[in-house]
Amino acid sequence: MNRRHFILCGVALLVADAPLLAAPPFEPRRFSVEVTGSGPDVILIPGLTAGRGTWRSTAAAVRGYRYHLLQVSGFAGEPARGNASGAIVSPLADEIVRYIEENRLRRPAIIGHSMGGTLAMMIAARRPDLVGKVMVVDMLPQPAGLLGQSAQGIGPLADSLGNFFATPGGRRLFGSLMNTFSPPGSANRNSDPDVVGRAMRELARIDLTPQLPRLRAPLTVVYASPDDQAAAALDRSFRDAYASARSPRLVRIDDSGHMVMFDQPTRFREEVRAFLGR
Repeated sequence: MNRRHFILCGVALLVADAPLLAAPPFEPRRFSVEVTGSGPDVILIPGLTAGRGTWRSTAAAVRGYRYHLLQVSGFAGEPARGNASGAIVSPLADEIVRYIEENRLRRPAIIGHSMGGTLAMMIAARRPDLVGKVMVVDMLPQPAGLLGQSAQGIGPLADSLGNFFATPGGRRLFGSLMNTFSPPGSANRNSDPDVVGRAMRELARIDLTPQLPRLRAPLTVVYASPDDQAAAALDRSFRDAYASARSPRLVRIDDSGHMVMFDQPTRFREEVRAFLGR
């Protein structure tokens, strides 16, 4: 054996005996996660501009589960990081899928409010094998439907408003709107207007209706009704919107606005408890 072969063999033996270098743990860039509790895994996704604080009281009240409280980068004071440019909603769904895979979560339940409900349905439709059950809170498969519009009808308006949020005047208006409509004590007002504007433009054009038959996970849809006059129309709207899903369970919570978990916390927690216990 010549010297060159001797050296190569020595290097090969050293490499074979060396411990394998572990890959760095997956660190999502489009969202952050706070894990609390113990038990079966539940992923909680807040809505547009909202932070994980949306879910804290619910997670504290419904015990016996390991909750993964997500917060979208760019919302509620979270740095924009992976959402600093480009598309947001669809890549965010893909990164949540990777989070489930990398952390070896076994068919977690996913509960999503508003935009979070859109993400929950996206994930369950794209990867039916990964998701145990889904609860959508006050969101339609076509988000524009919440405003009584179609994606075609509201898309141009969402584009204009999203572009306006990127201007100095738009940022001032955005701050004013957040101060007026954010729940008391929430960090929503600290959301990045550019991230919110781009997410809003995407949501305005999404229609997941054709994807509903792909959902194999049991689906519960909780929706809010502000008063008796609105109840019948809302029942019809949600029933028609989810007609192509496999046996969805539709639950109306009365005397509530869009933030059901704050407006009717006791009733909402009852539904979460029932959903997770099935």
